[in-house]
Amino acid sequence: MRPHVVAQLAVSLDGVTSGFDVDLARFYALASLWQEDVTLIDAGTILAQENAVLAAPRRGPRAEGPLLAVVDERARVRSWDSLRELGYWSGVLALYADQTPERPPDATTRELITGYDQVDLVEVFDVLGRRGVQTVRVDSHAVLRTCLGLDLIDELALLVHPVLLGGEPWYDVHRLNLRHAGTEVFKDGVVWIRYCVAT
Repeated sequence: MRPHVVAQLAVSLDGVTSGFDVDLARFYALASLWQEDVTLIDAGTILAQENAVLAAPRRGPRAEGPLLAVVDERARVRSWDSLRELGYWSGVLALYADQTPERPPDATTRELITGYDQVDLVEVFDVLGRRGVQTVRVDSHAVLRTCLGLDLIDELALLVHPVLLGGEPWYDVHRLNLRHAGTEVFKDGVVWIRYCVAT
């Protein structure tokens, strides 16, 4: 059975995902409520933070933490050891496709290969489910868009910030069938809205 897949986004009132300050401590404290078994992210998100990852203290894998799975079709991520040692995750898993470039012969990162030139997320979730994974939390806009297009998201939380930016909205919400699951309002005007996504 495929895992329960959840995602959380920080957005403006008009659905933009950047250009405003986000309280990251609150964002990740709320995200931790799902107690995911796997955190799913894309290589672009890792590469955007690579310098910080490489400079961060290495506390070692957190045995009770989730597994970090990274969609990396072009094998661009090189900081696997640093990611593994950050102290947030129990380990790392590289998600590759058949046409992903060859990795160094001494690479020790666990791999899951699905799809031809792109990672097949449907198969990824099937494999994870067979391995006992119950909850996956998507922590990347690019992966979230793909998952929504494939009807793979079960639960969506929006951390809505009281700003209007006039940029590109994160998704065509008219295509989503959402059922309200809860709302919480914070003192600074940020609203946390949770939805179940009906297919």
